[in-house]
Amino acid sequence: MSGPLPFPSRQPSQKAHPTRARAGRRWQGALGKGLAGLLACAGLPPLAAAWGAESAPAISAHSTASLISASDTASPGSSLHVALRLRLKPGWHTYWLNPGDAGDPATLRITATGALRGEAQTIVWPTPQRIRDASLMSYAYTGDVVLPVVLPMVRPVEPSAGRPPAAQPGQTPDGLGAQGLTTLSAHANWLVCAQSCIPEEGTFTLALPVGAPRPSAQVGLFTQAEQHTPVPSPYPVSISPTGVLGVQGRELNRQSVAQAWFMPQERGRIGEAAPQALLFGPEGLALRLDPTADFTPAKPLSGILVLKAPDGTERALSVRATPLPPPMASEPSIAPSARPATEPNTGTTSGTAAEAAAGTATGGTTAGTATGTAMGATSPDPAGDYPAGEQPMAGHLAALGNGVPGPPHGGGESASGLFRLVVLGFLGGLVLNLMPCVFPILAMKALAVARMGQSERLHQKQSAISYAAGVILGFTALGALVMALRLGGAATGWGFQFQSTMFVGMITWLIFAMALNLLGVFVFLPPAFALSSSPRHGLVHDLLTGLLAVAVASPCTAPFMGVAIAGALAGPPATGLVIFAALGIGLAAPYVLLAFCPALAKSLPRPGAWMDYLRQFLAFPLLGTCVWLLWVAAVEGGATTVLLVSSGMVFLAFAAWVYGITQRRQLHAGHDRDCTALYGVALLGLLAAMALLPALLEQAPQAGANPPSASGPGLSALPSGTEAFSEERLRALHNAGKPVFVDMTAAWCITCLVNERMALNTQATQAAMARYGVITLRGDWTQRNPAITAFLRKHGRDGVPFYLFVPAHGAAVVLPQILTPGLVIGTITPHDK
Repeated sequence: MSGPLPFPSRQPSQKAHPTRARAGRRWQGALGKGLAGLLACAGLPPLAAAWGAESAPAISAHSTASLISASDTASPGSSLHVALRLRLKPGWHTYWLNPGDAGDPATLRITATGALRGEAQTIVWPTPQRIRDASLMSYAYTGDVVLPVVLPMVRPVEPSAGRPPAAQPGQTPDGLGAQGLTTLSAHANWLVCAQSCIPEEGTFTLALPVGAPRPSAQVGLFTQAEQHTPVPSPYPVSISPTGVLGVQGRELNRQSVAQAWFMPQERGRIGEAAPQALLFGPEGLALRLDPTADFTPAKPLSGILVLKAPDGTERALSVRATPLPPPMASEPSIAPSARPATEPNTGTTSGTAAEAAAGTATGGTTAGTATGTAMGATSPDPAGDYPAGEQPMAGHLAALGNGVPGPPHGGGESASGLFRLVVLGFLGGLVLNLMPCVFPILAMKALAVARMGQSERLHQKQSAISYAAGVILGFTALGALVMALRLGGAATGWGFQFQSTMFVGMITWLIFAMALNLLGVFVFLPPAFALSSSPRHGLVHDLLTGLLAVAVASPCTAPFMGVAIAGALAGPPATGLVIFAALGIGLAAPYVLLAFCPALAKSLPRPGAWMDYLRQFLAFPLLGTCVWLLWVAAVEGGATTVLLVSSGMVFLAFAAWVYGITQRRQLHAGHDRDCTALYGVALLGLLAAMALLPALLEQAPQAGANPPSASGPGLSALPSGTEAFSEERLRALHNAGKPVFVDMTAAWCITCLVNERMALNTQATQAAMARYGVITLRGDWTQRNPAITAFLRKHGRDGVPFYLFVPAHGAAVVLPQILTPGLVIGTITPHDK
C-alpha cells in the first residue's frame, strides 16, 4: 500500500504538522502490514488493487501530483516505466528541460527497495508547448502532464550465501519481502506558473509486487506521453557559425512543411523569443536562429525540431546539429528561393529587390553540394513561410553567410553568381560619380580632357589609366582592410573609417584643401614645377587623385553597392577583392571613356573662360561637404572636436595662401631666397595643422559611448513617432502587432541624410506613418556599434543606409537604398487599404 507524505508546498498554509505526519505514516504502515498478512494467509499474492499503480496524490491549490507506473508489477532484469503525473489547474503551466526565458524544469528522483532495487532520475521529456508572454518565450506543459522515467529493476546482491539480504528502509517484513514486494520512493520538485510562479514539491511511495509485467490502468498515459516524445531525426542537421540550422532532406519542401521551429535543449544559446525565419532550398530547409553571446559556434546544438505539415499535424524530431567549422565553412546547403519584390503601387522592380533577384545573397555549400556560394546563391524569399505569429524581423534575409563562406565549387552557378556581383559592383561605382563629394573630381578630370588638344591625346590616356589605377588600388586596399579587420574579430563594415574623429578631421582638411585649389588659392604642384608657365600634372598626381576619389566616396552607398559589398565581404578574400576592383572600375569608367573616345571628348564644350568659372564653382560643393563633415565631427566628438578641426582648417588656409603667393612669385620672378623662406612659412602652417592630430585622436568616442539601444549622440532629439533602435524593442513591437520601420543611418552617410530629407521626413510620409500606426526605430551607426553591425550583417548588409519594414502581419520587406516618398508610403500601406 502506498504511503505518501502530506504535500509540503512552500506556502506556509499548506505545510502539515510534523507530529501528525509521523502518526499518519505509522497508521498507514500498520494497515499495510495487516492487509498483506491477511492476503498471505489466504494464499493470495498482493493485489495491484490493494497496492495500486498510482500513489496517493499530493494536492495544492494549483496542481495535483502523483507517482504512476505503467505496470502493476515489477519484473527483475527489466525496466519499469514510472512517471510523475501533474494535473494542472487551467491557466497554470510547468516547464520543460529548457524552460526558456524564465522558469525551472521539474526534477524527479526515484529509488526502488525491497525485493528489487533500482535508481533513476532522468526524465524522458515529451515535446513542450511554446508559451509567449510579451517578449519572453517559455517551453512548458499544461493540463494533464506525464513526465516518464525509466527505472531499471535488479535483484539485490546477497551479502553471503544462504542468508537473505538485510531489510532495507521502506521494505515490508521479511515474510512479505520474501513473497516479492518492491517499494518505490520518489521525491519531485516542480514550478507552476500563471500570473505568478510557485515552487512545489512532493514525496511519494508506491508498492508493487514482483511478477510478470502486467499493464496498469495508467498505461494509456504512458502511451500518450510516448506519442508526444520527439524521435531521432532521420535527416542530417548542421548549425552554422551565425546560427543557421540546416536540415538536409529533399522531401522537406513547401508542400510538406508549412511551419517549423526549434527549441534548444540548453538555455541561453539562442534568443528563445526571436522569430525563426524558415527558408527552403533544393536540399531541404533552414531556420535562421538568433545566437546570443553564449552561443559557441564550435559546439553542437541539441534540441527539438518541430515540423508542422499543411494539414496541421506536427512531427517532433530530436536533433543534434553538427557545427560547421569556421573560417572556411559555408552555411548549410540551403539555397533560398528567389522572388523579386516590386515597389508597391507601381509594379516595377525596386532597386534592392532587383539586386536580390540578380542573386546577390550569400549562401553556402556543404558536403560538396553546390547549392549556392557567396557569389552564386539567390536571395531569400522576402515573403517566405514562417511560424504563425513569428514573421521574422529579418524576413528578407539577404544572406545565409557566416561572413567567411568556403571556396566556390567549380560549378557554373558560382561563376554566374560572381559575375552578377561584379556587374552590381561596376554599376554601383558608376553611380558613385554622381555623389556630391565625387562629382567635382570627375568634373575636374572632364575639364582637363576638354582643355587638352589632339596633340596631348597620349597624355590623356596615360592620365586616365593612372587615375583608374589609383581608384582601383584605393577600393581594393580599403576592401582588404575591412576584410582583415573582420577576420581579426572587429565589427567593421563599409564606411567604418568615418567612425573615427581623427579620420573625419583629416578628410575634412583634404577636401578643404581641394576647394582652395579650385578657387585658385594655390596649385597642387611641388615648388620646382611652379617655374613652368603651363604646368602639367604628372601621372603620380593622377594616381593620388584616384585615391582621393575613393576616400571621399567611402561614406556613400550608391544603389547596387550594398549587396555587392556584402557579397564581397562574405566571400573568400580573392573573390572579394575582385568585386571591390569592379567598384573601382565603375568609378573610374567615365573619365577613362572620355580619354579613350575622341568622339565623346569632341562633344565637350570648347575651352574658354567659362572653364575657370566652372572650376571655381565646383569648389562650393566641396566647401559644403566640409560643413557637413564638421557636423559629423560635432556628433562624434562634440564641440572640442569641431574647434580642433576648424583650427586645422585655418592653419591649412594660411599655408595654402602663402604657398599660392610663393608659386606666383616664383613664376614671375624666379626662385630666390625669399621664395624658400615663404615655402618654409607655408610648411609651418601645414605642420601646425598636423600637430592637432593627437588632440583629435584623444577626442575619439569611447567604446561604450553608444548605449545598448543603439541610439548614438546624433539621435538625441528623435522626431515624433521615432524611437532609438534595439532588437529587443523591435521584437516587443512586432509581438504587440505594431508595424515597424527600421532606419539604419549615420551622420557621415550622405545617402542617409538625403533619404531623410527627401523621403522619410516629408509631411506626406510622416502623415502616412501616423495614419497606419507605424513606429520608426532609428539606429545610429555614426560611431562604432557592434549591435547595429551584427544586425546589418544578419540581413546581408555591411553599411548604411539600410531600411527594413516589418508589418504587423506578413513578411518583412527590405527597401532600396535610394528612397522616394511614394515608395515608402506604398510599402507601409496595408494591402487591404
